[in-house]
Amino acid sequence: MNLKERLVAHFQAAPSTPFLFIGSGFSRRYLGLEGWEELLRKFCTNIKSFEYYLASANGDLAGAASAMAEDFHEMWWNSPAYEASRERNKAKVRDKTSALRIEISNYLNSISLSDLMASEYRKEIELLSKLNVDGIITTNWDLLLEKLFPDYKVYIGQSELLFSNPQSIAEIYKIHGSSTRAASLILTREDYEDFESKNPYLAAKLITLFVEHPIVFIGYSLTDRNIAALLKSIVAVLGPENIKKLQNNLVFLQRSDKEDGEYSETYLTIDGGQIPITIVKSKSFVPMYEALDQVKRRIPARVLRLCKEQLYELVKSGTPEAKLCVVDIDKIEKKEDVQFVVGVGVASERTNEIGYQAISMVDLFKDVLSAEGKFDAQKILMNTVPSLGKGATYVPVFRYLKGCGISSAEEYAASQFKVEKHILPTLASYASSGYAKAFLRSEKHKDAAQIISTNPPEKAAIFLAFLPKERFDAELVRQFLLDNIDRFDSASYSTFFRKLACLLDRISFGWDSDDAHAKSRKP
Repeated sequence: MNLKERLVAHFQAAPSTPFLFIGSGFSRRYLGLEGWEELLRKFCTNIKSFEYYLASANGDLAGAASAMAEDFHEMWWNSPAYEASRERNKAKVRDKTSALRIEISNYLNSISLSDLMASEYRKEIELLSKLNVDGIITTNWDLLLEKLFPDYKVYIGQSELLFSNPQSIAEIYKIHGSSTRAASLILTREDYEDFESKNPYLAAKLITLFVEHPIVFIGYSLTDRNIAALLKSIVAVLGPENIKKLQNNLVFLQRSDKEDGEYSETYLTIDGGQIPITIVKSKSFVPMYEALDQVKRRIPARVLRLCKEQLYELVKSGTPEAKLCVVDIDKIEKKEDVQFVVGVGVASERTNEIGYQAISMVDLFKDVLSAEGKFDAQKILMNTVPSLGKGATYVPVFRYLKGCGISSAEEYAASQFKVEKHILPTLASYASSGYAKAFLRSEKHKDAAQIISTNPPEKAAIFLAFLPKERFDAELVRQFLLDNIDRFDSASYSTFFRKLACLLDRISFGWDSDDAHAKSRKP
């Protein structure tokens, strides 16, 4: 078999169609873009030499970028060369790294994409633009992928991937940010430390993709720190006994000077563990792209994404054409799992009720923490809370009570709702009493920001619940909970995050008196 035939057989044996994982070598091949070190050098023209910054950071590029950003900040605000850019962008400057982020983004955005078809890689570009892969993950900042896949939905940064509803079809995940949003760039040492602290969640988010789809890495070396860190987190999530589930799924495409392509299977050592990988070396990437094109979906990926997204959407309308209910398509194993309701008028309402009973606890917490909730308050209280509350006390209810016009214990007592199980006796009831001594010993004089900055998230969630209301800082606590939303569904510590979120819900939307529990008892 030639290389293309070998690759077609490889991908056809997989349970799902491939994802691409794109690195800087991809943009270097097709756009002639600099690598990270060369890009940083480009912006050292009017400040100290790049060698100075690199040496000061002991060879760490992210550290060099941090030091560069400080000096670039001073130069940018004073140099006539950047006067026009300052006028356009000064409102976007938030800290001393902003100027460097802005100018790197301006440079990347200025790269012409109109001459792609005139390059020596025209055949590869033509094939790429026609590929129907399920999705793309990238650490690149430039806009080449958006040009090649204009119908794909783009998610920028970890937070956007976390707090949105990705469908894993026809999507681009720019996990290191994008030049369209300068502040999102993962650039400095501090950026990398923050990114890597969240890598376990990113791994958990992507683990299904890595287990169920072939992942084709293009533009990365096997020693790339970004790939190594992500694979390390994925191995930690999977556990050594499940590494074999990655068998045949990790494919690295690398450039070779040889005309004849090479296909080999080997292992990559990560933290002492052996991960099975496939290495493909070829001067031309045409065989890979032709193989990917041959195993594409019959239905365009962008159409499938829209269908899946719509199936997930909650129907709020009471009109007869509203036929959808809340259901995760990934959880449908067989046709009997889908409940159909036939009828006109009543069927629409019944479908809504079924949908609201299917909302998960994490989805509910995401909604209650969001700036604007997307759920129908009455249906949450009538269908979701009773369903989730069968096995849980800490379920947020005050936002939805307020959404139904209930702002006092008396109004609640006179209402049709029966959620008093989730209205605790006092605000202090949301704190974990077993940690009271620890709070008094080390945290009692701190405010919310200090507790968050000086403790790991699990401890911070515990101690924040002890704060008196005047030091609680609801908005800061809300952002803290959103940043740690993945911990709401983990086996350990999840209760502490849920309790804190329920306390925040009560402080933000409740009638806010410690006798709320007593007055809320139904006669």
